[in-house]
Amino acid sequence: METYQVLDALGDRTRRSILELLREGPVTVGELAARLPVSRPAVSQHLRVLQESGLVAHETVGTRNFYRVDSRGLTVLRDWLDDFWGTALESFAAFADKESSDGTAD
Repeated sequence: METYQVLDALGDRTRRSILELLREGPVTVGELAARLPVSRPAVSQHLRVLQESGLVAHETVGTRNFYRVDSRGLTVLRDWLDDFWGTALESFAAFADKESSDGTAD
């Protein structure tokens, strides 16, 4: 799974809402649809995107599919955010050091 696939999946408000609901524990499509302002087929489509990005996994129990948060996708996202933030802080520190040494800092 790629970072941008995870970010793209989270770019949709409904998918973020689904992920928030899944934080509470595994649920079925029907249970998700009952708590969201979208149809059951729409929830299924959103779950497919979340699964493809690695953010959601499912387990079949009898005739029902239970969906849950998949930590692999969250790990990809966290690694990207940590790297992004680390680079931003390093760049700011380098800028501040340069400004300080140039004597142009206030």
